[in-house]
Amino acid sequence: MQSYISRQTSEHRISGLFENLTVSFPEFDTVLIIGRVNQYYYTGTMQDGILVLRKSGEMYFFVRKSFERAKIESPFEPIIRISTYRDMLAHLPENLGKVCVETEAVPIAMLDRIRKYFKMDAILPLDRVIAAQRAVKSPDELKLVRESGRRHNDIMINTVPAILREGMSETDFAAELYAEMIKKGHHGVSRFSMFQMEIIIGQFGFGETSLYPTNFDGPGGMKGMSPVVPILGDRERLLRKGDLVFVDVGFGYMGYHSDKTQVYSFGAEPCELAVKTHRACIQVLDRVVSGIRPGVDPSAIYVSAIDPLPAELNEHFMGYNGEKVKFLGHGVGLFVDELPIITGSYKEPLRENMVIAIEPKCGIEGIGTVGVEETYVVTVDGAECLTGGPRDIVTVPV
Repeated sequence: MQSYISRQTSEHRISGLFENLTVSFPEFDTVLIIGRVNQYYYTGTMQDGILVLRKSGEMYFFVRKSFERAKIESPFEPIIRISTYRDMLAHLPENLGKVCVETEAVPIAMLDRIRKYFKMDAILPLDRVIAAQRAVKSPDELKLVRESGRRHNDIMINTVPAILREGMSETDFAAELYAEMIKKGHHGVSRFSMFQMEIIIGQFGFGETSLYPTNFDGPGGMKGMSPVVPILGDRERLLRKGDLVFVDVGFGYMGYHSDKTQVYSFGAEPCELAVKTHRACIQVLDRVVSGIRPGVDPSAIYVSAIDPLPAELNEHFMGYNGEKVKFLGHGVGLFVDELPIITGSYKEPLRENMVIAIEPKCGIEGIGTVGVEETYVVTVDGAECLTGGPRDIVTVPV
């Protein structure tokens, strides 16, 4: 299997990481990259191992399983087989000094197992440094996101209406949609950086179930299969004529995601309140998009978009019944949830070739969730939509 990442790309990304660390943590001595998505970003493979980068210039990818697959997929050198962390002592000093670690992803128990053999003078948080680097996409990455967005739009416009039928359950819909997505090139998972977040393809609901409270940090809702599996829809909720159908799913192509939401009305025209509220969400999206360009403070975009909100939007904007989220958009890439964030507290200026999903949504009591979500790339001329653009509620005939 050929690597998707060239040696030149791997070296360029690692060089960029060193440059950023020199600014953020000039005192660092060692970098340990254990998260598999981050490993992929720098090496082109995802294995049970540790990518070790030393300020002195030494670099090693220590792999337990699968060493053979790592050698096939990754252009990085050297890749060294290990059985335990003790084996790394043959290549590294016992004292690693001040160590940068993905503190949001690496369990304390794993870190303690490494510290059984290596001393660390200090632990420095690596997550934000990598996230900021990954937020700006290369031309090769943008090609993959564009293709994801193109296929994603086709799924939402052509596939979803063809699947919907009276009497199907939400889980029937989920299973059939997932199968069609796979047939059309979806890479099979929706990856999130959010801690302990399990999502198969996204959030969806028939009617009022799209208002159901959820631990997912998003403006929509979903009841799910049970308290222990609150995803993939409700087996008991069957599609009825007149239902709004809320579909918020990520599509992924060769590792890179796009994010899009479309609302449908099954078997009847949507009510006037739903239409007005949905269109008001589009107005908010247009405000956000009009402010996107390199150098702009995302918090300023956020404030200008919600102050004031269109009169048609109610207290359930961006979350139903007290379940509000505090953002209007988020970065997209190897994870569905990346930097930057369009919120009142994120002030790092936007940069060209960042990819952002904008998602203004609003709940309507007794009806469901309406609103839109589209994925954009930041260009020198503003925001370019990669997922087709926002649409009114789509009426699907019975």
